[in-house]
Amino acid sequence: MFQIFRKRDFSLLWLAQLVSTIGSSLTDLAAGILVFKITGSALNVGLVLMVTALPTLFVGLFAGVFVDRFNRKRILLASDLFRGLLVLMIPFGFIYLGDKSGMLAMYAILFVAATVRQFFDPAWESVLPEIASEEELISANSFLSISSFGSTAVGFALAGLLADRDIHLPFFIDSATFAFSFVLVLLVRIPGHAAQEESTTVGVIIDNLKVGASYLWHTKLLRYLFLINLPVMLSFGLWNVLLLPMAIRELHATNFEYGLQEGVTSVGFVVGSLLMARYGDRLPEGTWMVAGTLFMGFFGIAYGLAPDINVAIVLVTFNGFLNSPMSIARRGLLQKNIPRAMRGRVFSAFAVSRDVVFLIGMGGAALADIYPVRNLIIVSSLLLVGAAIVAQLAPGIGRTGAEWRRALKLLATAPVAARVGAGRAATMMDFDRLLRVMPEIGALAMGRRAAFVSGIKVARAEPGEAILKVGDPGDSAYFVMGGKAVAGIPDQGAYRALSTMGPGDFFGEIAALTGSTRTANVVADEETDLIEVPSASLKQLLEIPELHTLINSKLEERLSRTSTSTTDLPRVTRPNQTDLKDLRKRRPKGMAGQRA
Repeated sequence: MFQIFRKRDFSLLWLAQLVSTIGSSLTDLAAGILVFKITGSALNVGLVLMVTALPTLFVGLFAGVFVDRFNRKRILLASDLFRGLLVLMIPFGFIYLGDKSGMLAMYAILFVAATVRQFFDPAWESVLPEIASEEELISANSFLSISSFGSTAVGFALAGLLADRDIHLPFFIDSATFAFSFVLVLLVRIPGHAAQEESTTVGVIIDNLKVGASYLWHTKLLRYLFLINLPVMLSFGLWNVLLLPMAIRELHATNFEYGLQEGVTSVGFVVGSLLMARYGDRLPEGTWMVAGTLFMGFFGIAYGLAPDINVAIVLVTFNGFLNSPMSIARRGLLQKNIPRAMRGRVFSAFAVSRDVVFLIGMGGAALADIYPVRNLIIVSSLLLVGAAIVAQLAPGIGRTGAEWRRALKLLATAPVAARVGAGRAATMMDFDRLLRVMPEIGALAMGRRAAFVSGIKVARAEPGEAILKVGDPGDSAYFVMGGKAVAGIPDQGAYRALSTMGPGDFFGEIAALTGSTRTANVVADEETDLIEVPSASLKQLLEIPELHTLINSKLEERLSRTSTSTTDLPRVTRPNQTDLKDLRKRRPKGMAGQRA
């Protein structure tokens, strides 16, 4: 479960988040304490939250466009640098301007820092899939969630201790943590992302926003994830406020018991995240997301009916535990299904909707002054149950048990299953069909398309037929034109890295480039049309920049799945025998003859 930390770049990012989140928590709590000491007003304390939330409404979506158009590592570095300098200005504002003017300056500084964060967050979400392979995303997201929750708790605790000694000290420490994070991110190797050639004008930004919104809405999986997230965040907003009156007014808890209730929620989340890091790859992300959301709703209803604070504390612990598979799986689904060029815009759209609906939920909690708190908690929990049901029925998210068992059964019979036929020679009509599901191939020059088509074949696999078997020699890759196939890597009598492939997906590229044998079984789940591309033809495709990037990223990702090492792989620009020989030499021991 800790294998992801063998990747130097992930370890650096994880440590950077851990340290900087502790610092940010220091500032968040210290700012509230400082304002309350000066004014004694809860409203002014609330303004601290408001000034940090407002930039989401005005800047969030536009920030996503810039993240997609510029080098994401530079955005992360600039964000750390600017926020570190801004936080450093807060104590000097109080020292030189006095309490009242210093407080106003702090509001302005926090607003600007929150604006800068609108660029940092989508860039951060976008770089993780560049560092962790598809199979490692669950583990990576789990440990990042642990560092985020754990460091927040540590930061809050430290802020209380430091504020008693010197209220300005937390701000100096936070500034130092940003400097430390800057150094760590500087050491991280993130694949570059060049800006577009066109200038970034207002018109270009608006056009990019339209493209991003259109992609989000017209991609079924993303659209459903977006819509399902709205009731979930509304429920969380209600819960965030209702826990206090529920504990104090309804369950007659002491302040210590209320604080304990809040603390065990984080403990439950950390434990759940650890288990996701260990067992998250046993089920698809959609299943984890549905189960986590559904059972959070059930335990939330039970919390609304809790007879005393002791029972309530146990129930919220389970709720925190279930929050981790729900949130980690949802993030993994997004990272896997958003193209690199769209990640900034789509993640920003989710962040903006999340913050807006969360604030609406917090505002809706005022209904507790009119209606019974228990009833409102039950209603907010029913929102989670409803969201889970919709997620289970949504295409690409929920996966029925029957479908999952069918995939495993197909893979179990792969060693003795009939093989797909040899296929027929391809025609230009087949190329046009492939072009519809894989537009990137359209970059192949017209004069070279005929040569490419002459070297490939078209095959049709009937349901249950094996396309690839473990141990087979491999000298070709396969592109899926229609239908569906399931793939899995045998592991001690079971299967890991279980995945489904549909139109536009491809597999077998490592064997075609390295001459190694197959390490995965691939079986047709339904009637599946395939293009078989031999090694020589695949090398032609790698000369196309768009396909080079796409295939090379899959090559690195799949090699990492069959390896316990994180040896860096060379970039395959124009493959020749020297390149491939070097690639094979650099593969770890135990990988000879393997193919992901």
